[in-house]
Amino acid sequence: SKDDCLSKLFTASGECCRLCNVGEGVVQPCGVNQTVCEPCLDSVTFSDTASATEPCKPCTQCEGLQSMSAPCVETDDAVCRCAYGYFQDEASGSCRECRVCEVGFGLMFPCKDSQDTVCEECPEGTFSSEANFVDPCLPCTTCEENEVLVRECTAVADAECRGLHPRWTTHAPSPGGSESPEPATREPLSTEGAASTAADTATTVMGSSRPVVTHGGSDNLIPVYCSILAAVVVGLVAYIAFKRWNSCKQNKQGANNRPVNQTPSPEGEKLHSDSGISVDSQSLHEQQPPGQGTQGPAAPKADGSPYSALPASKQEEVEKLLGSSAEDTWRQLAGELGYKEEAIESFTREESPARAL
Repeated sequence: SKDDCLSKLFTASGECCRLCNVGEGVVQPCGVNQTVCEPCLDSVTFSDTASATEPCKPCTQCEGLQSMSAPCVETDDAVCRCAYGYFQDEASGSCRECRVCEVGFGLMFPCKDSQDTVCEECPEGTFSSEANFVDPCLPCTTCEENEVLVRECTAVADAECRGLHPRWTTHAPSPGGSESPEPATREPLSTEGAASTAADTATTVMGSSRPVVTHGGSDNLIPVYCSILAAVVVGLVAYIAFKRWNSCKQNKQGANNRPVNQTPSPEGEKLHSDSGISVDSQSLHEQQPPGQGTQGPAAPKADGSPYSALPASKQEEVEKLLGSSAEDTWRQLAGELGYKEEAIESFTREESPARAL
């Protein structure tokens, strides 16, 4: 029957026209023939209603300050939304900037979709110190029991509290005689009390009754003193080490420069001649004065020698004995005394070689 036809349309033959489902569009409406439908293309066209006459509709494109919150599919169009800080004006369809709540006003309803910001004046006990479109009026700060109110709370600024100095805090006794845990505060009585309070090194942290002891500037000098002391100790150690090294070096150089002692001949060793007279070789070496070596042509007789200390008669006797013996006797003696061959030859030309020797 005609009442059961949903499309309310009929073909030329009186047949009820068929509806295209959601996600399909009409390609050819019914007339002589039945309705012809086709599916919509994803992200291109859509159809959100069942119809016997409407084709697929094109998807909406988000442009400008709009951003896509839902994509376009066969059954639904794309959903565009204004960017953060903007709302969509229903009259023009464009995005407009959200209203800013000034200082002293807070947010009542946020700015989103097609609704602009709704602000309210901060009531008593609340404040708003910044102009924006996101923050409501904030409750004022309430000072703690161990704090004193410095500035009252207004609609544009919060209350300001400051911790009490420990010297200003006392415990008021309860009526029953026991001490009450509730602290009572008192202001300084005179400027002298305030000055003495400022001179104290104990201060309080904001929002806390625990005193913080502040030290003077002398604490900053402790690292300096430690550095100076360490430098002095290192300097003393280096100086002592250098002195010991220098002393050892000088002792070593002195040992290297010291001449090797000649091993003296055994005590009592005598040089015997054919004449039978023995002469101590050590005494003969000591007779040579310092600085006289074997390099000179002839070594003069040293005063104070055993020979010169003899009486004249004894000296003549020694000369006779030397003269009467073989020639190589005094030559041997001259060689032992350290004379060279040239000096010995020069003695032979003397009238008395022994005396010249």
